Amino acid sequence: MSDRLKGKRAFVTAGAAGIGRACAIAFAREGATVFATDIDEKGLAALKSEGVSEVARLDARDTAAVAEMAKRVGKIDILLNAAGFVHHGTVLECSDDDWDFSFDLNVKSMHRTIRAFLPGMLEQGRGSIVNISSAAGVFKAAPNRYVYGATKAAVAALTRAVAADFITRGIRCNCICPGTIETPSMLDRAAAAGPGGREMFVSRQPMGRLGTAEEIAALAVYLASDESAFTTGIAHLIDGGWTL
Repeated sequence: MSDRLKGKRAFVTAGAAGIGRACAIAFAREGATVFATDIDEKGLAALKSEGVSEVARLDARDTAAVAEMAKRVGKIDILLNAAGFVHHGTVLECSDDDWDFSFDLNVKSMHRTIRAFLPGMLEQGRGSIVNISSAAGVFKAAPNRYVYGATKAAVAALTRAVAADFITRGIRCNCICPGTIETPSMLDRAAAAGPGGREMFVSRQPMGRLGTAEEIAALAVYLASDESAFTTGIAHLIDGGWTL
């Protein structure tokens, strides 16, 4: 541990697995006091042994619950928004319910947490917000990722808007745009694709491998830390060359 986040308080959504979990652990190892949330309470419980200070069940789609959680947690220095869902299909396979669910979880969840925690950051005159977006939708279109790509493009736009509105008040807001990352949800999608599903995902990567959640977390640590104090409003691409 190098204490890059020593003395900082961090709040993480979707912390039970995948990128959210890796970020929560990385923040804790760098000295932050981390409050991780998710709807998966079993997955959250496992974080306690990784140095995460507090965990709690939170549905990021519940506006009242998010507001109440912000009151409970109090002022923070870092907000990591990782809640999301990958909907498969074109516009023809996207119902109104699919559209509404994806935007509610992938975009509005971030709106909820930012609205809830930003006032405390403004009182302190500092804060770093890190949103998980995607290379798909922001830098490149991906087949059968119609509404997913639309939501992730919206996350990038939301990020820039927050950065622009509060740039003079000590608030930074950036997003991370991963390529294909090996996480439990990604492996579930690979399994659903049938035999050779994982290999199919790997074959699309110029580096010949999938990214890891820990590699995304390393970038999140940088954006959360004072090392990136001159960086705001940027969509940071980390995709192993997928968009080249």
